Amino acid sequence: MEHKILGLHHITAIAGNAQRNYDFYTKTLGLRMVKKTVNFDDPKTYHFYFGDKTGTPGSILTFFPWERVKKGKNGVGMATEIGYSVPEGSLDFWKKRFEKNGVEFGKTREQFGEKYLPFRDPDGLNLKLVVPKHEDDREAWETDEIKSDVALKGFHSVTLTLYNVGPTAGILTDIFDYELEEKEDDFYRYKTSAVENAAIVDIHEDPTAERGINAGGTNHHIAFRVKDEETQMYFREKIIEKGLQITEKIDRDYFFSLYFREPGGVLFEIATDNPGFTRDEDLEELGSSLKLPAQYEGSRDRIEKLLPELKH
Repeated sequence: MEHKILGLHHITAIAGNAQRNYDFYTKTLGLRMVKKTVNFDDPKTYHFYFGDKTGTPGSILTFFPWERVKKGKNGVGMATEIGYSVPEGSLDFWKKRFEKNGVEFGKTREQFGEKYLPFRDPDGLNLKLVVPKHEDDREAWETDEIKSDVALKGFHSVTLTLYNVGPTAGILTDIFDYELEEKEDDFYRYKTSAVENAAIVDIHEDPTAERGINAGGTNHHIAFRVKDEETQMYFREKIIEKGLQITEKIDRDYFFSLYFREPGGVLFEIATDNPGFTRDEDLEELGSSLKLPAQYEGSRDRIEKLLPELKH
């Protein structure tokens, strides 16, 4: 069996107010809430998963919404921008929608031959909508206001900010089988040929930048996708051979995870496709009720009282 990294699996970020976070990603951006659960290490905090209809790997942005979190700062050693793929001709729709909803956004720009619209979520998280060079045939989740001709398809890319591109590039190319596709100014684009979408990691090399502070409005970690646990263990050995520390396999209910900090300081995860988000909810019911890890089910009443009320 050939073992491959299949692009991005999910990205996890930190938010503040839970209701505001939910409203922005489901109503303003039109993503589906695929799962409503809690932080494994802090069960009085939600863990939200937003994505497409089924929670396809490569579409999932997750959040820990801590109500009193301090504001973080983007900088070196972090994933500093998330790119979503959108259809050709949709950027004008999004500009008007952002204006209507008071979303902070910038001018349309171009990088690596692709037009993109940068914007921020209510906590200050940096995102962008990208019209990819190739046609993205993924099926987007639709809402009453956001139809498939403009809807977010899933991840296009993630940007890392680093002092030095070299050590991190070594992980991407030597272990994950990404290739340097292009360089533009101080940005380096790495891409895997294993999948067509959610396949890009951009590295912004900035030797003068300050280190980031991981708190509200910043990314906590990025997860790379593998088919199953056998493939995951293959890559665990490769990471160990590289001289890096990596966790044991952790059961996250909807996937299995390994975590390691790559040489540039960004927390990487390797996550499996299995068992998926329908393991405890039917497809049509995804995200509609609070799901708890087994170790917390006995404390459901207490946890539900501690969690902020969420209006759907």
